[in-house]
Amino acid sequence: MATYSLTTIWYLDAPIIRVFDTLGEAPRWPDWWPNLIAVEERDVGANDGTGRVYHYTWRSRLGYRLCFDIRVTRVVRPWFIEGVASGDVCGVGRWRFSEQGGVTRVCHEWQVHTTRPWMNRVAPLARPLFVWSHHAVMRDGAQGLARRLGGPGS
Repeated sequence: MATYSLTTIWYLDAPIIRVFDTLGEAPRWPDWWPNLIAVEERDVGANDGTGRVYHYTWRSRLGYRLCFDIRVTRVVRPWFIEGVASGDVCGVGRWRFSEQGGVTRVCHEWQVHTTRPWMNRVAPLARPLFVWSHHAVMRDGAQGLARRLGGPGS
């Protein structure tokens, strides 16, 4: 199995609470994240969001799809969200938020391994392409979220 440890940083010209709340509405992500085909809520979890389960269907920049569930395991509003992934990828994802001067910094950490046999077979050669695709999808997300929030972002 191929393991990936990926970090993405976004800077958004919006208050932290607005960014946090918008990212907390995962079923609405396809409205602004072009690579996300669908999000289905499978378990509502607790009032703070822990225990919530979402099923995601993503389209990579290389044309393949990834489907996986995320179970939200920890929420510290408006600073932190953590979830455990299972499906085509398994592992942990974390969103960390901070704000300075009205600009919100979002750090996404993705520590996963792939479970699809074809991905694991080609990973020794295709890893740079998979990493490139991940970062391109994340850039698309930053741009979409910045538009959603009504300001510039990276």
